[in-house]
Amino acid sequence: MGAAAPDRLESSRRIAEHEVFCFTPRGDVVKLPRGATPLDFAYAIHTRIGDSCVGAKVDGVRAPLWTRLRNGQSVDIMRAQGQRPPGTWIDIVATGRAKAAIRSSLREEKRERFRKLGRELLRVAFDRIGKRTTEKAIATAAKQLGLESSTEMLVRIGAAELPAREIIKMLYPDLDSKTEEEIDAGRAVVGLKPSQTFRRAHCCQPVPGERIVGIAYRGKGVLIHAIDCETLAELQENSSRWVDLHWQEGRHPPVHSVSLDLTIANDSGVLGRICTLIGEQRANISDLVFIDRKPDFYRLIVDVELRDTGHLHAVMLALEADSDVASLSRHRDPERKP
Repeated sequence: MGAAAPDRLESSRRIAEHEVFCFTPRGDVVKLPRGATPLDFAYAIHTRIGDSCVGAKVDGVRAPLWTRLRNGQSVDIMRAQGQRPPGTWIDIVATGRAKAAIRSSLREEKRERFRKLGRELLRVAFDRIGKRTTEKAIATAAKQLGLESSTEMLVRIGAAELPAREIIKMLYPDLDSKTEEEIDAGRAVVGLKPSQTFRRAHCCQPVPGERIVGIAYRGKGVLIHAIDCETLAELQENSSRWVDLHWQEGRHPPVHSVSLDLTIANDSGVLGRICTLIGEQRANISDLVFIDRKPDFYRLIVDVELRDTGHLHAVMLALEADSDVASLSRHRDPERKP
C-alpha cells in the first residue's frame, strides 16, 4: 500500500503537467489540455459559444484568440450574433472537440453558400426561358431526380455537380431549345427606342440576369446601370431621364466585362493557374492590373468577359475553391465614370 501511494502521486503529477484548469467569470472550472486557447475554452463550454466567439478577456485583459492559457486563469468569452468560425481557427485550437465543431460549422456554411448559389443559378436559367422559379417547380425537379429534398438539388447546382440547364431540359424540353442561339449583343436590352443605342456603365458593370435601369443622355444614347448601383442616387432628381429596361431572354455571348478583386498567394505558378481556372470556365481575361504586391501575396483586379450572372457565379466559385485564393469579390467603383 505504501509503495502505491507515491506511484499515484507521480501519475497525478504527470497528468497535471499536460492539463490546465481555467475559470469562467462565474467561477466554474474548465479543464483543458496544455496549449489550449480561449477558443478551446469557448468550445469546451458549448459549441454555440465557440461558433459565436469574437474575442476573449484573460484575467480581465483583452487577449488574442491564439493565446495559450495557463493554469488558474479566468477567461471571459465575447460573442456576436451572426459570427461564424473562419477556416483559420482550425490551426489555432488544440482540442479535438473544437476542431470537430469548427469543421462541422464550415461544412454547414459551405452547404448554405452552395444552396443560395444554386437558387440564383436556377433563377437565371428559368429567366432565360421566361419562367418563374417557383418552389413547386424546384420540388418537382428534385422529385424527378430522385433527390431527398429541394435543398439537396440546389446544393448540387451551386457546387457545379448538377447544371441548372439540366433542370430546364427536364421540366421544359421544348422551351430549352430556344436558349441555344446566342443573342445579338446589339439587341441584348429590351425597352429602347429604335434610334437609341446603349452602353453598360463602368461603375457597376451590369450583366444579363441582373435588374437594370437606363439613363438617357442627349446625343449619347442610354447608359445602363444595375438597379443597386450607388451612382443612381445622384440621378434621382432627374427621373425623366430614366428608362425602364430589361435584358433580352436567351443565351447572351460572353462579351460583358466584369472586374474581380483577387488576393492570391505570391508563389510560383499561382497566377498562371488562376488564369487557367478562368479559361476553363470559358471566360476571357481582357485586362489584369496589380493593385498591391507583398512578399507573401498579390492583390489584383482582373477584367473577365462573361455571359450573365450564372457565368459570373461559376467563375467566382471556381476561383474561391482554389487554396491559393485568399479573398475574392466583385469590384465595383462608383467613382469610375463611363
